[in-house]
Amino acid sequence: MFPHPLARRGLLALALASACGAAMAQKDAAPATPGWPAKPLRIIVGFPPGSSPDLTARTFSEPLSQALGQPVVVENKVGAGGNIGADAVAKAQDGHTIGLFINGNLTIAKLLNAHVPYDPVKDFAPLSLIGVSPLVLTAPVNQPDVPAGADARAFLQAARTAGDRWSYGTPGVGTVGHLGTELLKARTGIAPVHVPYPGYPQVATAMLGGQLQMALLPPALAQAQARAGKLRLIGVTSAGRSTLAPEVPSLAEAGVRDFQLEIWNAFAAPASMPAPVRARLSRVIGEIARSPEVRAKLFQQGWQAIGSSAEGLANRIQADTATMSRVIREQGIRAE
Repeated sequence: MFPHPLARRGLLALALASACGAAMAQKDAAPATPGWPAKPLRIIVGFPPGSSPDLTARTFSEPLSQALGQPVVVENKVGAGGNIGADAVAKAQDGHTIGLFINGNLTIAKLLNAHVPYDPVKDFAPLSLIGVSPLVLTAPVNQPDVPAGADARAFLQAARTAGDRWSYGTPGVGTVGHLGTELLKARTGIAPVHVPYPGYPQVATAMLGGQLQMALLPPALAQAQARAGKLRLIGVTSAGRSTLAPEVPSLAEAGVRDFQLEIWNAFAAPASMPAPVRARLSRVIGEIARSPEVRAKLFQQGWQAIGSSAEGLANRIQADTATMSRVIREQGIRAE
């Protein structure tokens, strides 16, 4: 049976209202940016080609180019732990420049060095949190002070007994590995002495040589050494087990409370970039990060993909800055 003419008019009105609502929702989801982009988009990375941030930026360059209809160029501006690149992004005024950052640039740098030339809060507009990863508390396989087969609780007890006779390594003062271990010291009562190295590979080598008793390492490096039978994995620093190292218990499972630590990377724009452009970029970048193909690539690079909103990244920056500020203050950490 056909509906009554009045019913047909009602259905037509409902359909038109739904179509208008859908159009408005689509408009809200994709803010109008007439004339933009008018030229290639530039992604500045403060680290060298082949580094983890560089690989992430290049993973996004092609799909971002397809989404925007313009070439996307990755430019490496290396130095000062990524701060030279970050400063270049902060000062960009062309409306076509964004940056791929590690969390140190957006949370730690200014806390440790007042002379860092940019303000992470005032000079950047968050776009999207891309990927997160815990670190892994790692130790040599054979340690005289640690019982054979000791779990995380027994290991931390051995560390407390050893006091400052133990040392831990990091890629330098003010890195996430450094501040994270200092936070672990505050939460567990251990007291190993900090020894900085040029990078994580050198930290692992020092542990193999017996110069260090512990370190927080990225999962890929820690797992490779563990598979070779050279290092043992004590626990991950995330709140629960990580998909990047599912076989490794979290330190929370060993009773470590109020301790969660992750390294992460993110896209941010200069604060001067127009709000509609930032909103469009945030939406597009988040969608790319959550796509199956890019998620798989990020996982291979050692990241658990997130693809957050701009607000989600802003909240993460605020929370991590507060945590790191407290660690720096309580542990009396100073930049070298």
